[in-house]
Amino acid sequence: MTQPWTEADIPRLNPARIERIRERLTQALAPAVLEIRDDSHKHAGHAGSQLGQGHFSVYVESAAFHGKLPLARHKLIYAALGEMLQTDIHALSIEAKLPGERQ
Repeated sequence: MTQPWTEADIPRLNPARIERIRERLTQALAPAVLEIRDDSHKHAGHAGSQLGQGHFSVYVESAAFHGKLPLARHKLIYAALGEMLQTDIHALSIEAKLPGERQ
C-alpha cells in the first residue's frame, strides 16, 4: 500500500497539526504564552517524517505548572496531546515554564 503523501507534502500537512496542538494545549493548560514551531524540515528523510509524522518544539507558560517539577510539567503536555504523540508527532521538544519564568 502506498502512502497518500510524500515528504514534500509535510509543510502542507503540519499547519493543521500545529492548530490541533494549539487547541489541545490551550484547552488543557490555559497557557499565558504558547509558541509552537514546526522543525520537520530539519529532519527530512528521518524515520518519523517517512511515516508522515512531524518534529515540533513547544514553549508553554502556564499557571498549571505551579508546584510541579519539569518532568511533571512535561507529563501534563504529553497527556494533553494524547494520541497525537502516536499518530502525528514523531519528536517533541518542550520548554514548560510558569508565567514570567522565561529567561
